[in-house]
Parts: sequence; C-alpha cells; structure tokens
Amino acid sequence: MTLPQRSPAPLLARPAAYGQRPVARPAAGWPQQGGRLVPAGARPQQGVAPMVQRPAPRPAVSFLTVAEVAAIMRVSKMTVYRLVHGGEMAAVRVGRSFRVPETAVREYLADARTDVA
Repeated sequence: MTLPQRSPAPLLARPAAYGQRPVARPAAGWPQQGGRLVPAGARPQQGVAPMVQRPAPRPAVSFLTVAEVAAIMRVSKMTVYRLVHGGEMAAVRVGRSFRVPETAVREYLADARTDVA
C-alpha cells in the first residue's frame, strides 16, 4: 500500500532578520541567473549587468545636544529649550531629549546677527 504524495509547499518570502531586506524565493518555472529571476526557456544573457538604481547619497547631518548648543551660543540650557519650544530653532525629539541639527544652529545665529552702527 502506498500513501498519497503531498504536493510541495508553496515558496513564500522568507522573513528577514532585523536590519535585512526580505528575500523572496524563486517561484516554480523561474530559475535564477546571476541573482535575477529569469523566465523558463529564456536565453541567458552574457556580459550584461542588470541596471541597479540606487538613491542619491544624502548629506551627513550631525546633531548636537541642548548642552552643546548652549555651550556654542554661550547661553543657558533653558534659553535653548525656550528657542526650541518657541519654534525659533529646529530640533528633533529623541526619547525624552532634544537633538538640534548643526545647520539649525548656524541658521539661527546668522538670522539673529544685528549690525551695530
């Protein structure tokens, strides 16, 4: 007596580990060729690299703590908090603290400059 054979399980996307992209397994009839899925019966291309579009690199943004901004501006931390809460200086909330981009400090100082005759 032979037991009925089960059909193979469908190939599903494998869950990715933290920080990695999910990797889809090839479906039946679509063999892989050089990391790309190719339809069955298609002729393999020799020497042709797939076009990969990468996003443009972003400029590095460095953030300062409120204490560092206060030291640069030679004011108290409370003054920096007032500027942030009043919307005069841009900041990002990280947990329970604020981080101020260096560009925001430079812009604030450039706008706050007054010429004395």
